Amino acid sequence: MRKKQFIIGIDEAGRGPLAGPVCVGAVLVKKDFDFSIFPHLNDSKKMTKKRRDVVYNELDSMCKSNSSIQFSTGFASANDIDKYGIQQAISVSINNGLKNLEITPAEVTIFLDGGLKAPQIYKQKTVIGGDGLLQVISLASVVAKVSRDRKMLQFDQKYPLFNFAQHKGYGTKDHREAIGKYGLSPIHRKSYTQNIITP
Repeated sequence: MRKKQFIIGIDEAGRGPLAGPVCVGAVLVKKDFDFSIFPHLNDSKKMTKKRRDVVYNELDSMCKSNSSIQFSTGFASANDIDKYGIQQAISVSINNGLKNLEITPAEVTIFLDGGLKAPQIYKQKTVIGGDGLLQVISLASVVAKVSRDRKMLQFDQKYPLFNFAQHKGYGTKDHREAIGKYGLSPIHRKSYTQNIITP
């Protein structure tokens, strides 16, 4: 039996917003990887935007020159979430993120935050609060959060009436008022906005 040489951390961002995709981040490292090169790493929700961007950019740079660390993302659109439900959309995103890493299941153990699950062919462990406890999941949480936020900035350019750059699709008072005034954009989750009065 081949020894498992790598670990993967997985986390998601965007489960709760009224608009935009959900994003899964997956980070692959060798088992002996030294995380001290990311001194401010934490659960992405406890980091400032500036620190998240610094960690993400450093990770991105490392992946281009270091075979001991890689990352990928998997997205599911608002339409996918409406069609299949959030849980299934996240499961598909996890699967796509793992496929992008091109890793052999026999070589890896996967650690997932909260109630997330990977395909059964992988050895895996779910860690409640893992994004604040295991650094490989913390990195995955940063990847998911930064990747989704940057996607929402692109949508802000396309649909400026909704100010997605500010709230990233979450159900703030301003966002709900914009929906009430302008209706739904193509990236709104209809299943999440049924109780909001639209024109």
